[in-house]
Formats: sequence, structure tokens, C-alpha cells
Amino acid sequence: MNKKYLVRLSDAERATLEDVVKRLSGSSQKVKRANILLMADADSLAWTDKQIAEAYRCRIRTVENVRQRLVERGFEETLEGRKPEKAPREKVLDGKQEAEVIAMRLKSPPPGYAHWTLRLLARKVIELGIVEAVSHQTVMRTLKKTA
Repeated sequence: MNKKYLVRLSDAERATLEDVVKRLSGSSQKVKRANILLMADADSLAWTDKQIAEAYRCRIRTVENVRQRLVERGFEETLEGRKPEKAPREKVLDGKQEAEVIAMRLKSPPPGYAHWTLRLLARKVIELGIVEAVSHQTVMRTLKKTA
């Protein structure tokens, strides 16, 4: 069966892949992708996807995905993997707000309380208008960073 995505590596790319495999540099996934690309190279060994999958203990679909990624996205992204574009979530508290939470924790608790709890701190932070909304877990992470 003819392959939809043919791997044709330049000499420089082949040398880079061989270096990664020889030195085992990078993650195990990077080394596996390097091995797959070397074996799938049409100008060199040109193993079948099934042979490659059996040799490197992965699924045939993994080999197909690596081929496709090389053709569509390029050599660097295929070898290194895709990097996340940004953090999954923005920080709730900035540095100044974190300092205010820490300072509040060091003060004595409100009347009627023996000590600060995370939920009490979170309610007080919202009450004082430091932020509009914050969870007790965020307060915990802030205090944990400074402990």
C-alpha cells in the first residue's frame, strides 16, 4: 500500500536523529520518535509501519501520526513535540495581592476565631476587595509557597 505521508530526511536531519538515538538525549518519547523517523526514511531503510511498531513497541497508528506530523508540521516540532502555547489558566493573585494575603495571615484573626482558616482567609480577601473571587485552595497555594 502506498503511504500518504512519505518521510524523506536530509543528511542534517538524519545526523541529528542519529545523535539523539546514540546519546539518548531528551525524553524517551523524543528518542522513540527519532527511531521511528530513522526507520521510516524512504531514502534509507524504509521499514513498514508494522515492522517499526513491533520493533519499538508502539501502535501502528503512532508511527502513522509521526509520519503525518513530519510532513504537516516540520522536523523540529515532530522531534521535540508540541509546546503548550500558554499556561492553562491565568493566575488569580498577582505578587502584590499575594503579599496582602500573607500579611493578613500574620495578623491576629478576627474576634470570635482562635486562628485563621483557609476559608476564613478567602472570605476576608474577598470582603476587603483584594480580589473579586478566590478559592481557599488558591489561598493555600499562596501560603504554601512562602512557608
